[in-house]
Amino acid sequence: MQSPLLIAQVVLDVPLPGPFDYLLTAPCEHRQDLRGRRVLVPWGKQTKIGLIWDTQTQTEQPVNKLKAILAVLDDIPALDTTWRALMSSVAAYYHKPLGEVALQALPVLLRRAEPYRRATGHPPASRSIKLLEKRVQKWLAQPSSPSPSLAKTLNSAQQAALAVVQGALAAGRFQCYLLHGITGSGKTEVYLQALAECLARGQQALLLVPEINLTPQLEATLQARFPQHPIALLHSGRSDGERAVAWLAACRGETALMVGTRLAVLTPCPNLGLIIVDEEHDPSYKQQEGVRYSARDVAILRAQQLGIPIVLGSATPALESWQHSQTGRYHALPLPERAIVAAQLPQIQLIDIRAGKLQHGLSQAALAALAENLTRQQTSLVFMNRRGFAPVLQCQQCGWVSQCRHCSAYSVFHKADGRLHCHHCGWQAIVPKHCPQCGNLDIIPLGYGTQRIEDFLRQHFPAARIIRIDADSTKGKVGAQPLLAQVHAGEADILIGTQMVAKGHDFKNLSLVVALNVDSALFAQDFRAPERLFAQLMQVAGRAGRDGLPSQMLIQTQYTDHPLFNALQQHDYPSFATQQLAERESAQLPPFAYQALFRAEAPNLSDAIAFLQALQQQLAQQALLRVYEPVPLNLVRVAGKERAQLLIEANQRPPLHLALKEALVYLASQKKSRVKWSLDIDPQEI
Repeated sequence: MQSPLLIAQVVLDVPLPGPFDYLLTAPCEHRQDLRGRRVLVPWGKQTKIGLIWDTQTQTEQPVNKLKAILAVLDDIPALDTTWRALMSSVAAYYHKPLGEVALQALPVLLRRAEPYRRATGHPPASRSIKLLEKRVQKWLAQPSSPSPSLAKTLNSAQQAALAVVQGALAAGRFQCYLLHGITGSGKTEVYLQALAECLARGQQALLLVPEINLTPQLEATLQARFPQHPIALLHSGRSDGERAVAWLAACRGETALMVGTRLAVLTPCPNLGLIIVDEEHDPSYKQQEGVRYSARDVAILRAQQLGIPIVLGSATPALESWQHSQTGRYHALPLPERAIVAAQLPQIQLIDIRAGKLQHGLSQAALAALAENLTRQQTSLVFMNRRGFAPVLQCQQCGWVSQCRHCSAYSVFHKADGRLHCHHCGWQAIVPKHCPQCGNLDIIPLGYGTQRIEDFLRQHFPAARIIRIDADSTKGKVGAQPLLAQVHAGEADILIGTQMVAKGHDFKNLSLVVALNVDSALFAQDFRAPERLFAQLMQVAGRAGRDGLPSQMLIQTQYTDHPLFNALQQHDYPSFATQQLAERESAQLPPFAYQALFRAEAPNLSDAIAFLQALQQQLAQQALLRVYEPVPLNLVRVAGKERAQLLIEANQRPPLHLALKEALVYLASQKKSRVKWSLDIDPQEI
C-alpha cells in the first residue's frame, strides 16, 4: 500500500503571499514534526532557505508540478509554536507576506543558502554553523565576576512598583505596566530587580532599548549585577557572526538575558518570562522600511500571547500609552521623585532670543551661563538636534543655496571634510569655489549645526575641554563609546550633542543644559511634533543634576509664552498630555482614531499621485473610512524619486484593516508600473 503524500507548507523571504507547497520525500517524510525547521528548497533557478510552517497530506496544486524539499536543516532548534504564532500575527497586522516577517527575524548567517547548496535529504550541519556553535560555547564559558554589584535600596514608590511586577511574575499572567517616572527616578533599578526575580525563577527576560548607543552602558550595568548570566546583545551594530551567536544562544535557551534594539523583539526565546521596553515613547522603535512594525507594540502582543508581564518605562510616555494608562488598559506605576534624595530637577529658564542678537547661534545669557559653569568646574551640555557645520551654503549676491542634486532638500556643509552632504540620500560634493549660478566668490554658511557650534565655542572658550557627540563624530564600529567614556570620566567641560545624548545617560557633574534651535518643531505639520519636542526637551533636561548638584536648563526660543514651555518649566508631563489628548480627541487623531498610510514613489510626481488617486477611488467606497486626497510628501524628492502619500483613517481598527485587505487585492491585480509603493500601519511620521 502506497503511503500518502506529505506536503510541507514553506514560507520564504519573497514579496509574495505564502506559504508554498513542497513535497517531503525520503528520508524527510518519516520525521515526526518538522514544523519550524529550516529547509533548503528550489525557487526558480535559485536555492533558498525557508521555514516549514505546517505539514499536510493534501494540496490544491497539481502534485506533478510540486518541487521537493532539498534538505531539512537540523543545525538549529525548530522554531516553536509560540514564535510562529507571533510571526503570523505580525504579518497579518502589518499586511506583509509571512515569509518576509519570519525570515527577516533570523540572523543573516542563518538565511544564507550557500553553505548547503549541495545538500540533500538530511545533511549534517554546515561548516559555518559548526563554527558558530563553537563560538556560542566559548562565549557561554567565559568566566564571570566573583562579586556582583548589590541591589540598591528602593524608595517607597520604587518598592510599590516592583512589588506589582513581582506579583505578576509569580502569578504568570499578562499585564502591561506603564512605569512613568521623572528623569532620574530610578526606573533602571526597578528594571534590574524585576529582572533578578525573573531570572531567579529560571525564566528568560528581554530588555529593549531604543538606540544602539545605549546598549554598552546598560550591558556594563547588567554584567555587574548578573555576572553569572551571559548577556545576549541583539542589534544591527553587531557583526553578522556576533548577532548569530547571541541569537542562537537565546533560541536554545542557553542564555536568560537578552538586550537589544527593535529587531530583538522577534528573537525566539523558549522560556520568556518578562519583557521590558525602556524609553517606550521613542520613535526609533518603529521600523521605517521593509516590515514597518512597532517593536513596542509587537512586544505587547508577544507578552499577551505568552501570558507574561511587560513593563513600558518612560519619563514622557507616548500619548497612546498614557491614554491607555488613564483608561485602565495599562496599569500605571508612578515614580514621582528622583531616586537620589539630594538630586533636584533642573530649573528651566526660557531665553527670549527676540530681545538680543545671537552670537553664532548662542545668546549672551547662554554664553554667560557656560562661562560661569566653567569657573565652577562643572560640565555643561549644549543640545542641538542638527548635525553638520551649517544647514546650507548661500550666495549673498544672487541667493543661490546649496541644494542636493537628487532630493528636494538642502545639502549640509560639513567643515571637517570640506564637503556638502545630503542627509537623506547620501549624495556628496565638494564645496564650490564660487557661486555656480552667478560666479560670486562670497559664499557663506547660513544657519548652525553642531560642528559650527563646536568651532565657535572652541574659539570662545579656548581652555575648555569640548567634546561633540553626533552621527558624524561617532562613525565606525566603536560608535560613541570612547567619547561617552570621556564624558563619564569627567574629561569634558562642554558636551555638544544631538538626540544621541538626550536620554539614558547618567553624566556625573553635569549641571547646565543649553537647548538651541527648538522652535521649528512647534509648528511642524506632523501632529506628533509637539509631543516629540516635549519628550526630547524633558529628557535632555533630565541629564542635569542627577548626582545632587543644583542645575538648570536654558531654552532659547522666540515663543516664551507657548503652553508647551509652560508645562516643561513645571516638569508637568500629565498636564501637557491632558492638553494634547484633548486636541487629538477633538480632531479625531490617534489614539482616538487609527491610521494607515500608502506611500508611492516614481520618477515623476504625477505618476505617484495618479497611482494613489486610483487607490483612493477604491477605498472611498468604504463608508467607515476617512480617505484623504493624495498629497506630495513634505520632502518630495529623495534619491531621484518623487514621493506622495495617501492617508486613511477610521475610528475602529476592524473596518480599516478590512479595507486595506481589499486594497491590497486591488493592487495585486494591477499591471506592473514604475511606481513603487508601501503600506505603513500606525504611521509615526505623516
